[in-house]
Amino acid sequence: MSFALAGGRLPIAQSPAGIASRERRGAGIFSPCWKRELFLGKTLKFKCGNASYDTDSASTATAVSGEVLVPDAKSDSSSFATNISNEEVASDTQVSKEEDKDASIQDDGNTDGLTTTLSSEPGIDRSSDAFEEKKRYIPPPGSGQRIYEIDPYLQSHRQHLDYRYNHYKKMRALIDKHEGGLDAFSRGYETFGFNRSEAGITYREWAPGAKSASLIGDFNNWNPNADVMTKNEFGVWEIFLPNNADGSSAISHGSRVKIRMETPSGIKDSIPAWIKFSVQAPGEIPYNGIYYEPPEVEKYVFQHPQPKRPKSLRIYESHVGMSSTEPKINTYASFRDDVLPRIKRLGYNAVQIMAIQEHSYYASFGYHVTNFFAPSSRFGTPDDLKSLIDRAHELGLLVLMDIVHSHASNNTLDGLNHFDGTDTHYFHAGSRGYHWMWDSRLFNYGKWEVLRFLLSNARWWLEEYKFDGFRFDGVTSMMYTHRGLQVAFTGNYSEYFGLAADADAIVYLMLVNDVIHGLYPEAVSIGEDVSGMPTFCIPVEDGGIGFDYRLQMAVPDKWIEILKLQDEEWRMGDIVHTLTNRRWLEKCIAYAESHDQALVGDKTIAFWLMDKDMYDFMALDRPSTPRIDRGIALHKMIRLVTMGLGGEGYLNFMGNEFGHPEWIDFPRGDQHLPNGKVVPGNNYSYDKCRRRFDLGDADYLRYHGMQEFDQAMQHLEEKYGFMISRHQYISRKDEGDKMIIFERGDLVFVFNFHWSNSYFGYRVGCLKPGKYKVVLDSDDKLFGGFGRINPSAEYFSTEGKYDNRPHSFQVYAPSRTAVVYALTED
Repeated sequence: MSFALAGGRLPIAQSPAGIASRERRGAGIFSPCWKRELFLGKTLKFKCGNASYDTDSASTATAVSGEVLVPDAKSDSSSFATNISNEEVASDTQVSKEEDKDASIQDDGNTDGLTTTLSSEPGIDRSSDAFEEKKRYIPPPGSGQRIYEIDPYLQSHRQHLDYRYNHYKKMRALIDKHEGGLDAFSRGYETFGFNRSEAGITYREWAPGAKSASLIGDFNNWNPNADVMTKNEFGVWEIFLPNNADGSSAISHGSRVKIRMETPSGIKDSIPAWIKFSVQAPGEIPYNGIYYEPPEVEKYVFQHPQPKRPKSLRIYESHVGMSSTEPKINTYASFRDDVLPRIKRLGYNAVQIMAIQEHSYYASFGYHVTNFFAPSSRFGTPDDLKSLIDRAHELGLLVLMDIVHSHASNNTLDGLNHFDGTDTHYFHAGSRGYHWMWDSRLFNYGKWEVLRFLLSNARWWLEEYKFDGFRFDGVTSMMYTHRGLQVAFTGNYSEYFGLAADADAIVYLMLVNDVIHGLYPEAVSIGEDVSGMPTFCIPVEDGGIGFDYRLQMAVPDKWIEILKLQDEEWRMGDIVHTLTNRRWLEKCIAYAESHDQALVGDKTIAFWLMDKDMYDFMALDRPSTPRIDRGIALHKMIRLVTMGLGGEGYLNFMGNEFGHPEWIDFPRGDQHLPNGKVVPGNNYSYDKCRRRFDLGDADYLRYHGMQEFDQAMQHLEEKYGFMISRHQYISRKDEGDKMIIFERGDLVFVFNFHWSNSYFGYRVGCLKPGKYKVVLDSDDKLFGGFGRINPSAEYFSTEGKYDNRPHSFQVYAPSRTAVVYALTED
């Protein structure tokens, strides 16, 4: 296994350009990502399309081939050809960061005053009755022109963007003509893999490189001559197994199955690509595909409706396996019973679950996927996962899946790599199909069957398991042929629409968002993009890529940068600019840190602030230290200012809310690198692959106060909805006083980052007159503070312009505190 792992990677050296480990360490606006493919197919009467659409021959900016060959839907013998232009435009127009800055943040003449007006979400009216009627309808492509109204700077790259949208429309037209539309095309799991009918089981697999194939398993004593498969002209292998004489299934539930193929590289036993469950037997290294078809009485039946999408997302990022306080692999059932109620109590309204898709290497954090349709068997059965999701819905929590469509495991025994013995089956050939940093394979999104596979995969998790949406991992590396590696994005539009853009991958993202939002209108799609790609969160019909939210990846990088500085070097304007540097009408998920900062070799914010003092001075019956006092105070302030200014949603990785003192270190042995170096393992220990929730719950520890603050912060947002407020105004960012003051909705946020200065009678500008009260105080003793502010005090505004606001009131602002004031109704 490679030392550099996809997703949550083990620490590796930074590249010279500052982008070396996954999409994490960013430069410019955000940070990096990954890539893809397709193959034309038709399922009518068991026919699949011609595999002639291969983009490896076209390595230009848009990565699309000059010709697409598709079988005619009305004839098995005729074919249809369409020419797609390879023309790519690289504009010389330079667009600076200043010109490109978020149009929703408007400076009205006061250098300390920024006002935000957020328009309502573009697209369909989700509150209308008509919306419900369109739940299973994917609308046809729109004009794709509204992006030029939203961002006039895009006009300079109109030829590229119009080409991109025309390519998308052509793919939609081909899918409509030869597959009956995206609805039918995205149900590939009803044709491929194992499908049971009243008469028996049909198994199909796309493996054009194989010379022969047979289905083997427990059901036929692994005899390769017993059930030989037949291949059609499109490279699809098929076999039908009739029911036994007594009417029972030819393959019993829980049986091990594989496909044996004679390939150009020899005889190979592979787990079916569309397998629904895969298990590693005790003492064995390879996984086995499992035929999962429990009796009806044993199948989990969902009891609770899926919640409506909340106006603002407060996401609790989690990993089932490490969710126990004990050093072990936790289960879906335990997560359901123990962790979900905690998430609800803390005030989050969505849980994002990592490492769901099966991955043979646990330490990959779930980012080296081997079996895309199978939930990880480490944590339980597919029905256990359904029970977990149903319980979350009962609690009113959305369940988001951390889905990996940007790359695949390099594992040839258990995964898709060299599935049919060829290098180009699901992936690009050569270096274009290999991610050297993550040791993983990159999909060819120009192949029709890859397109079918991935679109169907996204739908499978929504349909079968009732996930409420996705966080798409590694989108930057998909959208660019350079994969975001060793590239510093500066905001120049030519970086997004130049020769490095991969149109096939971008069109895939547009199509998958069509499927998600057309068939599941309440579902959420979040993209992990570090580059700052314009149009990323604009609806597809308007010319955008179609995500609902972008992860605001520049924010955690900025906090790491700031935490390396002395307090007096912290720049208030720098903090505010990073948190508000968002594109107009493109919503963001803000976070101070995620699972990445919690990995061994990196540092969480709590550890940056308090270091080893966390192990000795967190008990309330023992004296604190200046480092602990500073750390707890700033930990709360960093999280609140991130939630207050950073976006329209918020994310936290489990345990970080209370400053988890341990890092994440998956069980692993010594790693022998190609250069001869050995990276020491941890003797396969689970000691650091858990979450110490007991520390946050212990009211005799200072961790408890930090957890209480995070809970209060979530409930404050639930009550006031400030993250989605259309009113945002930054009235003060004072470098001398180290003060940041802003309004969001009817709330006024006052931050004093000064390490020693407290301010009496500090005047705070406000928009509305009236009486204000404290609704959140980071210095409250309940939150581990010093209780310097009277929680029942009332603050009355006075007229007169101050900080460019029509009214103001005076407050006491102790050092290292964050206080939120609300306008009272009386």
